[in-house]
Amino acid sequence: MPMKLLTVVGARPQFIKAAMISRAIIAHNQTASAGSFIEEQILHTGQHYDPNMSEIFFTQLGIPEPAVNLNINGGSHGEMTARMLVRIESEILARQPDMVMIYGDTNSTLAGALAASKLHVPVAHVEAGLRSFNRRMPEEINRVLTDHLASLLFCPTLTAMENLVREGITQGVHHVGDVMYDAALVFADIAAKKSTILKELGLTSGQYLLATVHRAENTDDPERLENILRAFDELSRSFPLVFPVHPRTREKMKNSAFRISNSGLQNIRLIDPVSFIDMVQLERNALCILTDSGGIQKEAYFHGVPCVTLRNETEWVETVIAGWNQVVGANAKRISRAVGLAHKGRGITEYGEGACSEKIVELMVRRVADIKKKVD
Repeated sequence: MPMKLLTVVGARPQFIKAAMISRAIIAHNQTASAGSFIEEQILHTGQHYDPNMSEIFFTQLGIPEPAVNLNINGGSHGEMTARMLVRIESEILARQPDMVMIYGDTNSTLAGALAASKLHVPVAHVEAGLRSFNRRMPEEINRVLTDHLASLLFCPTLTAMENLVREGITQGVHHVGDVMYDAALVFADIAAKKSTILKELGLTSGQYLLATVHRAENTDDPERLENILRAFDELSRSFPLVFPVHPRTREKMKNSAFRISNSGLQNIRLIDPVSFIDMVQLERNALCILTDSGGIQKEAYFHGVPCVTLRNETEWVETVIAGWNQVVGANAKRISRAVGLAHKGRGITEYGEGACSEKIVELMVRRVADIKKKVD
């Protein structure tokens, strides 16, 4: 009997990671015996519903089409997670997977972990062990709870493993490297060949800044968002600043409570969210990246570009220690100063050599085989 795997995704970074694992599963199945063959089905919660931030990944990245799309988006964290939990539980009961795989730290992640664990289905968590130690972040709550529910915990860094040990989690923990490094290696060349975004925007490699802002701590705080935008406006007077605007951020920028209008941002290139391939091309050719995204902090390093993090802490402490990343919060002067000080750092070995996905697939197959032996 093949191993039945249910993969739960719902947000942009999860699509990218799932693509890498799906590619590794396809490669594994080409030589697998009947007992270790993996039958993967993808459940899309619908958490990100903008076409440029979800559906396009299934065509550009070669991810198998979702077996089901729950179309759950909007509402509070509690409402969204609850609706996902009910629907995911129903799908697990109907599909009877041997394992549920989840990614990262979103509401989709937590809902998948809760539904599976309550039905006694093993949970595999990709990107386990990350901690910001800021419990005001919804993502931090999701991370902690998910890791305490998971049976297999795939850590991208040694620091992540140490975090789990401090919380008493030692079983099923594996340092596999970073699946996003796999993606960076695979898609950098593809982006260079296929993306026309630099030409479309009239940009020159190494002569523009790239910015992203989407976290609630920045978008929901009028003062923080205003400070960030003022810094962007200041920086854009020296370099073109490209700002793909997350739907939530765009909505907040329209709110009159935020005391800066789009008319004050004429030097900033406000654009809609772009495809993954275009984003890779923008990242790898930027002079510096300003972001509050955890994933983009790493992607900046993968592409050899300095990063300025618009938060008060980071889960990716290795990028700071190695000199690639500066964590500056939402202070306009600190943001502008950090860009002037940005530089390339030294290499980070613990992210792996681009074979993280293969390691994860091998460990999943081994774990499910062990479980089936015990049952037999």
